[in-house]
Amino acid sequence: MLEKIKGNFKGKDVVSLDQFDRKTIDILFKEVKKIKKIKASKLLNTLKGKVAGLLFFEPSTRTFSSNAAAFKRLGGQTVEHQNPMVTSSAVKGETIEDTVRMMEQYCDLLVVRHPEKGTLEKAAGAASVPVINAGDGIGEHPTQALLDMFTIYEKFGKLTGLVGLMAGDMLNGRTVHSLIRGLSIFPGNTVYLLSPKQLRLSRSEFDLYMKRGIKIIEINSVKEIPENCHFWYWTRVQKERFTNKKEYEKLKLSFILTEKLVKEKAGKNTLLMHPLPRVGEIVEGVDLDRRAVYLTTEPKNGMYVRMGLFSLILK
Repeated sequence: MLEKIKGNFKGKDVVSLDQFDRKTIDILFKEVKKIKKIKASKLLNTLKGKVAGLLFFEPSTRTFSSNAAAFKRLGGQTVEHQNPMVTSSAVKGETIEDTVRMMEQYCDLLVVRHPEKGTLEKAAGAASVPVINAGDGIGEHPTQALLDMFTIYEKFGKLTGLVGLMAGDMLNGRTVHSLIRGLSIFPGNTVYLLSPKQLRLSRSEFDLYMKRGIKIIEINSVKEIPENCHFWYWTRVQKERFTNKKEYEKLKLSFILTEKLVKEKAGKNTLLMHPLPRVGEIVEGVDLDRRAVYLTTEPKNGMYVRMGLFSLILK
């Protein structure tokens, strides 16, 4: 059973959004807002002398880079393995438990990404230093959800009474799973899920989130997108989760975000979001829209949210 944070981050793991409540998210976001206002040079003593281990068993651009940048901007240092199945003893058969037990001899905190769902809970159980989940297969990606929630909160000043659209791969998209979990902590939220029938949210997760109070409406066409959304959260179809590549090719561009669609369906303040990378499901012309934050505000907030987490966990 994962330990609830309950507003006290000191020494805690961050493996799932299920560890969070409203008070805990409020404390984190206050810390993030404070960090964003402080001059960069004045933050360098925050984690001076601390070392973070970054173990990424799957490829990453934003999550890896923003974690590294966040820790270093707080004055800490990092030990990095971007492909442990090639560069570490994992290639020789070392278990994840032994890997984290070894790495904790050198590090004060571990950030781990792994392709298998549930592996991060094993890693956290084996380690005596805090472990942060940077994505575990089709499971969760809690820090991505937190940065997305902060981006929405920063725009609208609330995380209640929201209407959002999530499009793409609902079955395999860990960022979607975590964001729905996060939004279910707050009352009055509704999300529309647009995906091919083959990639709908699993029925067990659908039922779980509905029981937690978030309203989920599955739709089949862009024509059904409501016009009052606070945010659109577009995602790619997860090629690496498919065993049948022909099926992937058939489904990969089922729904494409275009300037025409934005003009027809988005509100004047609708945030256009994406966890990235994109592989054709957002046309580049949308990048120029002032509502598009996936190449600017979203990744920048990822660094700040992770700075907030590191500060609260290790200070």
